[in-house]
Amino acid sequence: MSANPRHVHPVYDLLPIEIDGFESLAELALDLRSSWNHATDVVWRGLDEELWEITHNPWVVLQTVSRQRIEHVLDDAEFRSKVDELLNARRETAEQPAWFQQTHAESPLKCAAYFCMEYMLSDALPIYSGGLGNVAGDQLKAASDLGVPVVAVGLLYQQGYFRQAIDAAGQQQALYPYNDPGQLPIRPLRDADGEWLRLKISLPGYSVWLRAWQVQVGRVNLYLLDSNDAGNFPEHRGITSELYGGGPDLRLKQEMILGIGGWRLLEELGIVPDVCHLNEGHAAFAVLERASCFMETSGQPFDVALTVTRAGNLFTTHTAVEAGFDRFAPDLIELYLRRYAQERLGISVRDLLALGRRNPDDDSEPFNMAYLAIRGSGSVNGVSRLHGQVSRRIFEPLFRNWPEWEVPVGHVTNGVHMPSWDSAAADDIWTHLCGKDRWLGTSETLECDICQVSDEQLWQFRVDSTHALVDYARHRLSRQLAGSGSSPEEVEEAKHLFDPNTLTLGFAVVLRRTNVQTCYWMTLIVSCVC
Repeated sequence: MSANPRHVHPVYDLLPIEIDGFESLAELALDLRSSWNHATDVVWRGLDEELWEITHNPWVVLQTVSRQRIEHVLDDAEFRSKVDELLNARRETAEQPAWFQQTHAESPLKCAAYFCMEYMLSDALPIYSGGLGNVAGDQLKAASDLGVPVVAVGLLYQQGYFRQAIDAAGQQQALYPYNDPGQLPIRPLRDADGEWLRLKISLPGYSVWLRAWQVQVGRVNLYLLDSNDAGNFPEHRGITSELYGGGPDLRLKQEMILGIGGWRLLEELGIVPDVCHLNEGHAAFAVLERASCFMETSGQPFDVALTVTRAGNLFTTHTAVEAGFDRFAPDLIELYLRRYAQERLGISVRDLLALGRRNPDDDSEPFNMAYLAIRGSGSVNGVSRLHGQVSRRIFEPLFRNWPEWEVPVGHVTNGVHMPSWDSAAADDIWTHLCGKDRWLGTSETLECDICQVSDEQLWQFRVDSTHALVDYARHRLSRQLAGSGSSPEEVEEAKHLFDPNTLTLGFAVVLRRTNVQTCYWMTLIVSCVC
């Protein structure tokens, strides 16, 4: 290699990839498995502990530290050995058969495509708002751990959901920090020739270019689309600007990109899913595009194509009230989807509107995305037993003359990806007692294994966790006050907030009968102590 490799290729002006070992660090940093694998934390702390604690973004840490710092830590034999160990473990994990391959070797499932409006995977990739993204992110992580063959599709937001800040007057401020793609743990998705994969989607009177990105979530690939392409008009570059922002017009365009554009992306990549999982109704347009692709290959009309493909579509609803589903005015659907219905599906826009209506003959009824998802899916489920019952009641009008208990809506109770939610200290305890693979597969022996921990260990773990929480609250509040222009005295006072040895009760909102509730809590506490 040249003595000055920066003259070889301009990429060296961006990242010091000529440093021996840098590519190993980059491979670890760009895999979001690091968000639940505590073993990698030591690497990023070793590079820049302060920046790591603030961002928890390995890719930002790696791009921010100096060349001298990278060379220095990689020259340390112990540090380099740790990096090599983590890299080898990552590659071995990716290559070895996982739980799914071992226990379902004869399964016909080769690929499931998962569509969702948001994903909560890490602070480093802020494209989420709340519970829906939480479930989606945990399901991708669990699929990675278990080896379930899943690819996921979503949107890359330039600003994501708003960030909450409290000013000096105690008022909430909504902030929209820019998601710089260069500082996110994502990569442009490129074709075999190295060209950035871009798709075009038609909207009334114009076309919008969509850029494709790839996120590595362990064994799972998450593909994201965004409209912030230089080939688009400025107003169209902002279609994917905010999560759940803007009005119905913007929301409809986002959901067209997710459903129609997302399925086209899978087609472009040569991915043929056996199952298409719609996590909420935002992605329901995917059932139309899937049927359209079947029409092209089979020559069948739309009604046949929808009947055939719906058997492989699954719709999960999270909404407990009917008003929570996305609805669009008929004229808006007609504006944006008339041409699509006629040219791609071979049906009238009125026929398309009927798929999203309770009463297909009511021309004034809005288009309901959940109704489209149900009519385009062979299986529908809520996210708990009770929610399944509520959903059957909500969707009963779609199934005329069916008794409520026979409405075909089941339930799969939401779970969590445990490695994402236990702390490093908890991980040490459970790994020692239950092994590294305790969350993989079934959990019949977990109760017995966990019972082996002593009362002293559990109490010390609780005390340490309480101190860690108080330290975090103090640090967070002091930074918040400093950023809002508070006095040095107030900032210093925040650093001594709370007493780790005192029970502290917090109220997110004022309760109507706070005094009664507090007395009830105190009764419970006294009972426990006695």
